[in-house]
This record gives sequence, structure tokens and C-alpha cells, in this order.
Amino acid sequence: MRLAANLTYQGAGDLARAAERLGYAMVLAPEGYRSDAASVLGLVAGQTSTIALASGVMQIPGRPPGMAALTAATLDALSGGRFRLGLGVSNPDVSQGWYGVPFDAPLARTREYVDIVQRALTGDPVTFEGRHFRLSAVDGGAPLHLTAPPRHRIPVYLAAVGPRALRLAGETADGWIGVFTSPEAVADALAEIRDGRRSAGLDMSGFEVLPSLPTAIADDPDTAVDALRGQYVYLLGIGDPDRNFYCALARRMGFGDQITVMRERLAAGDRAGAAAAVPPELIDRTALVGPVPRIAERMRAYADAGVTTLGVMVSAAATSLDGRLDILAAAAEALELSGAAG
Repeated sequence: MRLAANLTYQGAGDLARAAERLGYAMVLAPEGYRSDAASVLGLVAGQTSTIALASGVMQIPGRPPGMAALTAATLDALSGGRFRLGLGVSNPDVSQGWYGVPFDAPLARTREYVDIVQRALTGDPVTFEGRHFRLSAVDGGAPLHLTAPPRHRIPVYLAAVGPRALRLAGETADGWIGVFTSPEAVADALAEIRDGRRSAGLDMSGFEVLPSLPTAIADDPDTAVDALRGQYVYLLGIGDPDRNFYCALARRMGFGDQITVMRERLAAGDRAGAAAAVPPELIDRTALVGPVPRIAERMRAYADAGVTTLGVMVSAAATSLDGRLDILAAAAEALELSGAAG
């Protein structure tokens, strides 16, 4: 198992260079309320030389597929062939509220989107007549055509949560990006991904299994949990609680009552109270928290579950740039201690 670092746009260059020095395999730039992925990765491409770069993830409703392909090709060229394209359908509230894109049939929309992007990245002209996307070169119009395509195949990773989405990732993509994921949940997800691979006549060779975990280092695990409460409020607080994927995951894990209390406090404007209501057990099961030896044990469990690259979300902890750099170093130490490095 290898490590990846999820960046923040503040100090992204410093974090990426540190991750490269520490032997991390990849850095990922998230996309959401705070920043887009492409701008951060463009900066990082110019400040690193060997580490892989990935969008973690670009939001499908935020870009037409042709622009996603063009962005991927550009970032790959700028980085000397180090880019991986992570894509995700986002959630209903962001899709409609931010981009004005209906969230109907997200799996079918994702399938068409990935097909268009992958075909465009070959450099061949693309026309497409699907249910959700129509690229028609009519009346002498130009088809989607990247005239400077990548010299190699850019891997495409899909963020996925539910069984059908996981099977789609296995069938159509080169990797899976997970969140809110325990080792047990990784094993369950891999069963669905394998089904998708089999349906496409593929095995798991070369398929990237990349859950990204909020990470905080402290001798006292409770102190580390507290440093991540704000991140969980942010994710669990997006949009309507009945449509929020993270709330749904937390309910399936048995934390429905606590999530209801958290959302009620958040709706009342009590963000501190909402943070206090996030169950520590939820954070502990889906994050890396505590001292280095404890985190090493957790890393071993994720490796045993089938993780190929473990994402260390330094972006999640309530700390400074120096604190995030310390997290990167501690996580690298933990991986060596775990015996799972490879």
C-alpha cells in the first residue's frame, strides 16, 4: 500500500513538495466550496517533479465532458504525464444549486460522461448521441477533438458510494475514490467493484483502490477526533439531510439519531453544538486518529482490506500549515511502522 495526500489550496505547493520528499505516491486536490481542483493542480504541477497528481474529485455537473477532457490533457502535459482524472457526480443540492444541472439518473449520466471523456482523450474526433449528452457536429460544426492528446492513457477514477455506483466504477474506470470508509466498508465496496469488473471482462489488475481518510495526530485519540469535528459538520451539513450522501452513510452505520441532532443544531445556527453532536465513534471508524502506532494499526487494516493507495486528508484537520506538514510526516512514519508499505 502507498500513501496519497489530499491538499488544501492554502499551502498546496508546500504540502505537495513535502509529500514528494516523504515518498508519497500521489497528491489529490479536492473540489467544492473552497476551491476548484484544476487551479490547485496546475500550481502543484509546476512545483513537483515525480509525484502523481489527481483531481479528488472534479465534479461532473460542473464541467461539460469536453472541458473535463481538455483540462485533463492540459494538466497531464503540464505535469509531464503525472495526472489522474478523478470524477464524481457530487450530490443533488450542489448539482442543482451550484451548476443548475438536474440530478436525475446520476449513474446513466456518469456512464455517458466517462465514455465521452475517455474517447476524447484518445485524440479521435468525438460525436455522441446519448440520453444526457449530445455532441453533434451538424451544419459543418466541429466535433469534440483534442488536437494535442496525451501520449499515454490517463487513468480515470470514480468516486462512488452505493452498490450500483461501485459496480459502475469497476466496469468503466481505472480506480475508485472512497470517503467515510472503514476497512470493513472497503471490503464490501470491493465486492461490488469486482462484480463490475467481471461484467466488463476485467480483473482487478492495476485497479486503484483509494479511500481518502480525515487524519489528525495526537497522543490522545479524543484530541485528534476533536480536530476533525469541523470537517464532519461540513460534509454532513451539505444540503438537505435526506439527500446528503454522507448523512445516508452515517445512518447506515447506525448513527442516525446523532446525525438528526447534529443537523437540528446546525439548522439553529449552533455550529459548535453541531460539532459536539458528531459521534466520536463515527469519526474513529472513518478516519485516522491518535498517535502514530495506533494509526499504523489502522493502516494495516486498510491494506488487508484491499486498499492500494491510502489518502491522508490533511485538509480535514483544524490546524495550521505546519500542523498539516506534521501530519504528512507522521502518516509516512505510520506506514513504515505498519509493515504495509509497498
